[in-house]
Amino acid sequence: SHERRYYISSLAPDAERLASAIRQHWGIENRVHWCLDVVFADDQMRARTAHAAHNLATLKRLTLNLLRQDPSQRKGSLKTRRLIASTSDDYRAELLGLK
Repeated sequence: SHERRYYISSLAPDAERLASAIRQHWGIENRVHWCLDVVFADDQMRARTAHAAHNLATLKRLTLNLLRQDPSQRKGSLKTRRLIASTSDDYRAELLGLK
């Protein structure tokens, strides 16, 4: 079978450069957006007033980065570590560099 994808771009028609741009886009999608959805159920967020959605998105990205840079290298998924951080003052202090 064959699959075709069509893209609109201002880039010159250079296959290597276009392929690189497409891979970079999907790398961001898989590394950030998918993780936000899995760890924080981001697609289910219903904050729509004023700047609430933007503020919550910023806090979620900050939290995701803190979990990824966990100095203790605790085992478990990001979702598990988020749940542990929500209940453990000690673990939260480690993540924030307070311990």
